[in-house]
Amino acid sequence: MPTAVEQKIDRLNTASVKRVIEPEERFAWHEIGDGQVIPDALLSVADLGLDLTPAQKARLSREEVAAMLSTGVMFEAVLTAGFALQIAYGDDVTDPRVTYMLHEIGEESRHSRAFARVVEQLDPKAKNPLSNPVVRFFEKRFIPLLIGSPAFLCVMILAGEEIPDLLQKLASEHPDTDPVLAEVNRYHRQEEARHLAFARTTLPELYAEASPFTKLRIRYVAPIAIKNLFDMFVHPGVYATVGLPTWKTWRAANRSPSRVALRHEATRPILRACIDAGVFRPGSVPRGWQRLCGVDRHAEPLAGLPQLALQG
Repeated sequence: MPTAVEQKIDRLNTASVKRVIEPEERFAWHEIGDGQVIPDALLSVADLGLDLTPAQKARLSREEVAAMLSTGVMFEAVLTAGFALQIAYGDDVTDPRVTYMLHEIGEESRHSRAFARVVEQLDPKAKNPLSNPVVRFFEKRFIPLLIGSPAFLCVMILAGEEIPDLLQKLASEHPDTDPVLAEVNRYHRQEEARHLAFARTTLPELYAEASPFTKLRIRYVAPIAIKNLFDMFVHPGVYATVGLPTWKTWRAANRSPSRVALRHEATRPILRACIDAGVFRPGSVPRGWQRLCGVDRHAEPLAGLPQLALQG
């Protein structure tokens, strides 16, 4: 008799079978405009009072979107590696969890192809200063630890999907977003809703099976990693393409009220999923998670923090 978890995952499997969308066939790639692709209000520098020309805003919008989508492709590759490892180490290929992971791998592949096509159309010029041997050295050590710890990976999957979900929601609902980009965002959000449901469904059992070391990493390392992920969705190199100071602008943008509010709004659902899964209890939320999400130890939003305007 299937458990309640398995029944829910079976429903996700059925939904995935019914919605196979090939991005090469779905979107009119040639119709992406050659100007500004997201509105001024959604640029990372919106609060900085910069006197940018229309041409600079157009270039910055294209660079920021390309940077975010490129990060998405790389993150989905990590997710795929993690799921593939879990399947390889598993002993029951008929488990509905395995079936859904295979569905998700296929869907993430299609998303990555869509993102890569958008990046190609946007023709970014920025060089990411973090693409260097020192950062690569640490990535090569962190990523195997991540994909080898299913519970930790699950928390990071929630982060890698909740953050772009909010960014894409804001972009797709704004009338000044490029129509093709808005459609790609809506397509991605529809499928990611199932991925989020799978992560929330499996996190309780993965956490229960996790080692004490993995639980410590979720408690103390995950909030740092999630903040770094958020901050690096728009990497410092994008600002150089419009003549702005690279690191100075990046630091100012990530500390600006709208970006801080965006981070809080995007990361609170991750914390809520952890609480629902029994990872944390209200009243004992770790300080790192409090700072990440702008909440107190009871997971309640702190007063006086910047608020995000969600309307388009």
